[in-house]
Amino acid sequence: MDVKQSAVAAPRWFTAAAIAAVLWEALGCSMFLMQAMADPASLPLDQRAAWAATPAWMNAAWGFAVVTGIAGAVLLVMRRRQSEPLLLLSFLAVVVQFSGMVLVPALRNLTNSDDLFMPFIVGVICYAVWHLARRARKEGWLR
Repeated sequence: MDVKQSAVAAPRWFTAAAIAAVLWEALGCSMFLMQAMADPASLPLDQRAAWAATPAWMNAAWGFAVVTGIAGAVLLVMRRRQSEPLLLLSFLAVVVQFSGMVLVPALRNLTNSDDLFMPFIVGVICYAVWHLARRARKEGWLR
């Protein structure tokens, strides 16, 4: 017997929040693409030094974070259950990516405490998007 699970009607704010999540993830994708296509020689000296000190695994984590994030956010708009694990993976990849600012000595020496504010905000927003998907699953808004 094939029983299809139907989702409970989600509140209106959920759709707006899910669309905002897609826009947030699209911003992350565009930032990643701009970074990947940038010419290091055209950067100011401080940014060029940070570029050179950034290990490949940090960029790989960033790429993984934005790909899983945009996929998860689109699935969230579609109210699909698969959005939650993808958004969790995206959040964890963001944590891995930004951990390099502390773990990699060459990068840590180039990072001021003021430079950690934006990664903190990115992490909080990525956590909030995952938490939205988690709540939506628990409330039955996803199918």
